[in-house]
Amino acid sequence: MSGVDNIARLPELRKKLLWTFALLAVYRLGIHIPIPGVDSAALSEFFAQAQNTLFGVFDMFSGGGLKRMSIFALGIMPYISASIILQLLTVVSPELKRLQKEEGEAGRKKITQYTRYGTVLITVVQGFAIATGLESMSSPTGAPMVLYSGISFKLMTILTLTAGTVFLMWLGEQMTEKGIGNGISLIIYAGIIAGLPAAVINTLQLMTVGEISLFILLFLIVAMVAVLAFIVFMERGQRRIPIHYAKRQQGRRMFGGQTTHLPLKINTAGVIPPIFASSILMFPATLAQFSNNKYLQDFSSYFRPDSILYNILYIGIIIFFCYFYTAIMFDPKGIAENIQKQGGFIPGIRPGNRTREYIDKVLARITLWGAFYVSAVCVLPMVLISKFGVPFYFGGTSLLIVVGVAMDFMGQIESYMISRQYEGLMGKGNKIKGRR
Repeated sequence: MSGVDNIARLPELRKKLLWTFALLAVYRLGIHIPIPGVDSAALSEFFAQAQNTLFGVFDMFSGGGLKRMSIFALGIMPYISASIILQLLTVVSPELKRLQKEEGEAGRKKITQYTRYGTVLITVVQGFAIATGLESMSSPTGAPMVLYSGISFKLMTILTLTAGTVFLMWLGEQMTEKGIGNGISLIIYAGIIAGLPAAVINTLQLMTVGEISLFILLFLIVAMVAVLAFIVFMERGQRRIPIHYAKRQQGRRMFGGQTTHLPLKINTAGVIPPIFASSILMFPATLAQFSNNKYLQDFSSYFRPDSILYNILYIGIIIFFCYFYTAIMFDPKGIAENIQKQGGFIPGIRPGNRTREYIDKVLARITLWGAFYVSAVCVLPMVLISKFGVPFYFGGTSLLIVVGVAMDFMGQIESYMISRQYEGLMGKGNKIKGRR
């Protein structure tokens, strides 16, 4: 209760939390506003058959907006895609690398502007693809998806989806600026959490009809708590490399002589590897939704999430992208150079190239364990569904996102409260000093 009492005593924090929840409520309200011209009943029938395709993945990240074909059907994923593309281009583009490292705040604003332009471009392309696809698709019973097809429907769909994504992007930026936490992450978090009540109700209904026993339900609850604790432990896990700074004299003052550490996270790549891996492996099943070709149908059957081939490839691609994305995000050479410039060294390791090789070696080892951890969490839903008949996905990318965002959100609240406590102490000190 002390944490709640502290929040109640901080009006600025209360205001930030109210801003965050109010903007999230606007997002959830927009999920239920459909774009014009789409048959919602036919769309629901289609998505009932498309859970193990890219449509199911995109619908999860859009918070159910895609299966409702709402104004927020694309969610915030175009912005995420544009951000990832900009990060990848930073590696190969000297101009973007210069903006990121040398221009400071002005360079970051420029990259943010490029990301917004890229978001609009991606949304327009995806909106056109969705409009064209809807016109050519029908439900399993043969009902057309679109009531009135034509160029007017395409333009209306593109305009509506683009405006919805841009508005969501603005909502996320407002949350980050005026609220608590990263707004973009909170939007994805809210979309995933929104499907939890329906999954719980469905599980209880299955237990009442006898399809799931009480013993299995209790076992699942204990297993879920253990998995959540394991994810929190691994997300906080890091390897700390000690760094010593030699004493140096400037004039009459001595500087340095302190010891610090370089923290290397076990899961440096975050949730990007499983997102890429699932998108690649679900692509054949998605194509099979649009085609009646027998060979394509047979080929896509090998990529069902419950097949052994799918899970082996899934783990392999996750491990590859964990190393690939860590190499993009982490620069051992630059870190070694900065340590050497500041007069620091790792005990037992020579500064310069030897330090770079040592950091690279340690990072490669812990990234392997991080990749195994991410792979285990992402394969967990398939095991629960096939072995225990769980009627919903527990684990995978969605669980990693939920736990990661929740930890970051609570961490920012705690940091805000601590900073305000220090400001209060400084204020008291100034008053005492003034009285004297």
